[in-house]
Amino acid sequence: MDENRVRAVGRETAALQQAFCEQHAGAVVAAGRRIASALRAGRKLLVFGNGGSAADAQHFAAELVGRYLLERRGLAALALTTDPSVLTSVGNDLGFEEIFRRQVDAHGLPGDVAFGITTSGRSPNVLAALELARERGLVTMALTGAGGAPLAARVDHLLAVPSADTPRVQEVHGLVVHLLCELVEQECAP
Repeated sequence: MDENRVRAVGRETAALQQAFCEQHAGAVVAAGRRIASALRAGRKLLVFGNGGSAADAQHFAAELVGRYLLERRGLAALALTTDPSVLTSVGNDLGFEEIFRRQVDAHGLPGDVAFGITTSGRSPNVLAALELARERGLVTMALTGAGGAPLAARVDHLLAVPSADTPRVQEVHGLVVHLLCELVEQECAP
């Protein structure tokens, strides 16, 4: 990698972030307001994904439980990626495809928000959890890349980055998590 590549990646990421924001501003606002509405009503956010998406899920939950920009009460958000004992016992006993579904089964109540993050849009464990969440009356949301179109029929809110390039999609996912945190915080802060 040289300096020209660094500049090119920076331009590519900035252009993709701008394109996403231009195309999906309304969808981001709608999702953020729906999460905030659920939290204000005493419901919770269950957020999950694999690999880098697991890190995004944990980041999202941490910003809401702790704080993003404003001083406010903690908000009920759980990253379903953080308990190694649950992940390994469910993975071992029921299979890796069940690790998030089983937690949605245990913790999800009607009116809660199930928020799956999958760069490809095809992670079987994320899809299984979202399907159960929908059956159980949770609000369903997914953050994905361009390959995530099959999720559209499975979720109430789809935020799909218009790219199949995993690193660029994940960079936009970080932006979306921050935008949602800001929206939720504005709606929930006193």
